[in-house]
Amino acid sequence: MLHGAEQRRQEPEEPDAEPDPELMLPAFRDYLEMDEVIDYIGGDNDPMGVDTFIHRIDSTDVIYQPRKKRAKIIGKYLMGDRLKYFPLLTIKSCLDSREIQLLRRLRHKNVIQLVDVLYNEENLTYMVMEYCVCGMQEMLDSVHDKKFPVFQAHGYFCQLIDGLEYLHSQGIVHKDIKPGNLLLTTDGTLKISDLGVAEALHPFAEDDTCRTSQGSPAFQPPEIANGLDTFSGFKVDIWSAGVTLYNITTGLYPFEGDNIYKLFENIGKGDYTIPEECGPLLADLLRGMLEYDPVKRFSIQQIRQHNWFRKKHAQMETPVPIPPSPETKDKWRSMTVVPYLEDLHGYNDEDEDLFNEDVEDEIIYTQDFTVPGQVQMPEEEIEQNGQNRSKGHHKAMCMNGTEAGQFNSKAKTERRSSSSSNPSRKASTSSSKIRKLSPCKQQ
Repeated sequence: MLHGAEQRRQEPEEPDAEPDPELMLPAFRDYLEMDEVIDYIGGDNDPMGVDTFIHRIDSTDVIYQPRKKRAKIIGKYLMGDRLKYFPLLTIKSCLDSREIQLLRRLRHKNVIQLVDVLYNEENLTYMVMEYCVCGMQEMLDSVHDKKFPVFQAHGYFCQLIDGLEYLHSQGIVHKDIKPGNLLLTTDGTLKISDLGVAEALHPFAEDDTCRTSQGSPAFQPPEIANGLDTFSGFKVDIWSAGVTLYNITTGLYPFEGDNIYKLFENIGKGDYTIPEECGPLLADLLRGMLEYDPVKRFSIQQIRQHNWFRKKHAQMETPVPIPPSPETKDKWRSMTVVPYLEDLHGYNDEDEDLFNEDVEDEIIYTQDFTVPGQVQMPEEEIEQNGQNRSKGHHKAMCMNGTEAGQFNSKAKTERRSSSSSNPSRKASTSSSKIRKLSPCKQQ
């Protein structure tokens, strides 16, 4: 009795086309290699008369080359790597035109800015936002105690109040203020983001009454936890900002529970404790923002007039830095679009000498400037050099003591001869106007 591939060999079927192993999925290709990739030598049709044997290929012997990143352009934008993927959140926030309409009318340094909106034939919506390097929650998770030093938390909280005051002045209730929705730029500017559950009040509304809430449970106020039909939208944001301040200064939450029902039960009671390490000023501010009664709860004006808010806190501890990228471990958080730019423009190591062409004669400076790293000359020397210009030009000196115009003449001659021998390289260099500074100017 024949088994496996030998039985199929006696009863062959003419396939339409043989599958290409390079186009198969890795798992499916391994299955074919273990079951059907068999080398037959011998048989009735073999003139050598060698006996049949089976050569099985082990999947560990197969070397998979990583696929080169290919550039993906949508509209006029070049896409980088996907940072995070939230299927439900992405679909909701992209298809919700209400959020897009809200972001289009907002312009504030502490509110995320919508740059562009793109649509395609597959009914997908791409929201192009301003670039933020990190989120506040990611910074908290990178340290052991899950909190910021007081001076750093104070700076972020002041920016949060500035952005929140602007939203309220535009009649917008955010409803989901938390560290996860607070993004940071490279210079430490805080940006309020994710307006997917925000509500825009009617321009002629008498007050800020709201009837729906879809924010994170741990940041909801007692009036929502107790199931009230209506509540003050602005005071909901004040409560959420208070929970955020509590979290970033203590590393804890004022209310916790094993499940959402227990959590809402604790929030509905309104009982919480403030650690003694917070100090009297911060404790008083937290009590005012986490007031059980919305009417007695602090307003933004009262927060601004509080002594803790107005105090200038000394930097007594090391600030929490922006953590390295979790995927690439890049501490500089470099933009992932660079490999796609290289693929799009075909740049490689052989083209690097294109940037080193001697094109300084083409540069025209219209005003006085100082080359970084160049030693400034005293005024007396400038006047003396002005008198001696007929004798020779002054050579600028760099910090390391070398002359600014000191280059390897042999290398320069080779580059010029190479450029003249290859007109296409010379043309591309002059047209792109991209060049590197000399070793002196780079310092």
